Amino acid sequence: MRVLTIIPTFNELEALPVTVDRLRAAVPDSDVLIADDNSPDGTGELADRMAAEDSNIHVMHRRGKEGLGAAYIAGFRWALERDYDVIVELDADGSHRPEDLPSLLAKVPDAHLVIGSRWVPGGSVVNWPLHRKLISRAGSLYSRTMLGLPVRDITAGFRAFRRETLEAIDFDAIESVGYGFQVDMTFRVAQLGFTITEVPITFVERELGVSKMSGNIVVEAMLNVTRWGLSARWKKLTSATR
Repeated sequence: MRVLTIIPTFNELEALPVTVDRLRAAVPDSDVLIADDNSPDGTGELADRMAAEDSNIHVMHRRGKEGLGAAYIAGFRWALERDYDVIVELDADGSHRPEDLPSLLAKVPDAHLVIGSRWVPGGSVVNWPLHRKLISRAGSLYSRTMLGLPVRDITAGFRAFRRETLEAIDFDAIESVGYGFQVDMTFRVAQLGFTITEVPITFVERELGVSKMSGNIVVEAMLNVTRWGLSARWKKLTSATR
């Protein structure tokens, strides 16, 4: 399998080289695409230097901070144009351990989407306070209930997609750009009738850099989830009465 790991960045100067070094050690055969949103701290320039030293590292320079979803969609298009078989999402901040990636890749032959999950048996979270765990669990519970999905960690951002999965998704129809992007993608994969598998991982709170999470991002995600869930229920109800 030709594997590409996409790492979106915005001001990840400290964390990026550590994460990429760990990734290259854990899965040497994976190419890397760093999608930088014009980081003012010089992350993009650092990525260029890393790419100059390693032919398996590529860099996409974007105009500005347009959101996580937009960065991943641009990376997906880049990967599909270059015939990669498996496309991986990985945070730059080290919260997703690259050492767990082989476990995700091992499940790709049996699933269209493999999710590195914190909330299945064997999964765990390190260095999170109780309120962060409660927010994450509540968000996943609400999302999977509204959307009728059995996925335990629907908001997880550590994922491996088969090529044909992404080819079947209309990227132009995706509205969510922040926290809700992962929920949106999971919902679309499920609606296509594709197989989704969760693999337990250890999620580690970042030690370098600053978190991009905010209350506004979470609120936007929950509003979108509510809208998607109600819309799906309405369509099911109206189709049943015809």
